[in-house]
Amino acid sequence: MRHQDETRTAYDGVVELYASLFADRLETRPFARSMIDTFAELVRETGNSLTADVGCGPGHLTALLRERGLDAFGLDLSPAMVAHARRAHPELRFDEARMEDLPVEDGALGGVLAHYSMIHTPPADLPALLAEQVRVLAPGGLILVSFFGTEKEPEPVRFDHKVAPAYCWPVDHLTTLLTEAGLTPFARLLHDPASERGYLDAHVMARRG
Repeated sequence: MRHQDETRTAYDGVVELYASLFADRLETRPFARSMIDTFAELVRETGNSLTADVGCGPGHLTALLRERGLDAFGLDLSPAMVAHARRAHPELRFDEARMEDLPVEDGALGGVLAHYSMIHTPPADLPALLAEQVRVLAPGGLILVSFFGTEKEPEPVRFDHKVAPAYCWPVDHLTTLLTEAGLTPFARLLHDPASERGYLDAHVMARRG
């Protein structure tokens, strides 16, 4: 769990800066916004609108999901991020939690949003983390995973993210892990890069069978 302790400490130290940089980011990210809008629509269609924004950070996407008609709440590893989110969005629920040990009952959720929140997880630990997301999803529930992607590298690439070490994933590789976790990927969107490193912005949506 050392990487989690380091990640939590790193994000605790940049809360206000991070929130100022990313709270309105989707206003200039139409592709990401379109995937989140589609995700919200499909979750509503399941009849179970309860949705967890895992790795919610300052809570801006949790609020967006609520605006899109979902009963959304936020979970984050960083207590400072959770405190900020509660101040910024007092009408919403935010709790501190680890993504591989969610405080959610089995099969309770219609949706899980993981917006660049799995990027700090070492590759060897990702299958267990995905299994936890599957555990909390109801049959037919959906997950939207957004991450730094590549179609050039055969294996995940570790890089120095501005906050904490992170990984860029081959899109097919991560999609395979979703399948092995018991999900059925059915939509993906790749677009040119969000960073100077040239990695793709990648979004994969999947459904629990």
